[in-house]
Amino acid sequence: MAIIGGRLAFAAAASISLRTTTAFSTGYLSSSPRIVGPAQPIGHPQRAIPTNIAMSTTSDAGAQVDIASNISSVRQRMEDAISSNDRPAESVRLVAVSKTKPLELLQAAYETGQRVFGENYAQELMTKSKEMPEDVSWHFIGPLQSNKAAPLVKTVGLNKLACIETVSTLKLAAKLNRAVETLNEDAEEKKKLGIYIQVNTSGEESKSGVTPGGEVSDLVKKISEECPWISIDGLMTIGAPGDYSCFDTLSSCRDEVSAVLGKDSNELELSMGMSGDFEVAIARGATSVRVGSTIFGERDYSNLKK
Repeated sequence: MAIIGGRLAFAAAASISLRTTTAFSTGYLSSSPRIVGPAQPIGHPQRAIPTNIAMSTTSDAGAQVDIASNISSVRQRMEDAISSNDRPAESVRLVAVSKTKPLELLQAAYETGQRVFGENYAQELMTKSKEMPEDVSWHFIGPLQSNKAAPLVKTVGLNKLACIETVSTLKLAAKLNRAVETLNEDAEEKKKLGIYIQVNTSGEESKSGVTPGGEVSDLVKKISEECPWISIDGLMTIGAPGDYSCFDTLSSCRDEVSAVLGKDSNELELSMGMSGDFEVAIARGATSVRVGSTIFGERDYSNLKK
């Protein structure tokens, strides 16, 4: 599969081992990529990371992290899970979760053809989106304060910000809707922002999200009625470790939400499954899996500023 817009020339850090691998134009295991813009020009200058964002530096990015090999392994495991569950070959997206990781590692993933990345912190995403090529598609997958909604949308832009996966209140949806509306005022081509509704399928107090059942349907109905610049594209959950019934719960929620929106359930995404359980999630119907440490290595939060 061809890489859209050409390849990006970066000097990868010496600690990163790159290997030749099949190029995937998007996060999907697909030959029909979503084109979001031209590639960044060669030699795009690096910008300094704000001091309030703690990310690994080049020197401590993780010696001998073989990004190409790691991504190749994850893709193969995805393909095996898709095949063994008789699902279409192009039915699952890989979101490479790169929170706290330095640009060198993202650039190495990009060189393998990875185009969809996930970030948990608004400021970090805004910074990285300026440095990475224009054809990268970003998913925001962390808690988003309503006062960060407008800066995130305006800084990243609707061509690159593919989805906010963690919407669980009408207040946040309304803030995002207003930001998109403002951004569209002077735009020739009007665009909507995709969101997923985050569902707390495990019932844990430590997890964010809407309670399964009527609360999800009510929120979806209100957002669809009051936020015309928002597109509800799917549902997302984290779930409890080892409790795979959480995946089944999210799938059931999709059936209810599709009825509210007047859509076929297959039109709505299911974002579920991470490094430790993405194969199980695929078996239970995931259309998008969020894989981080298996690709980029373990994260170091010791210097993260609160």
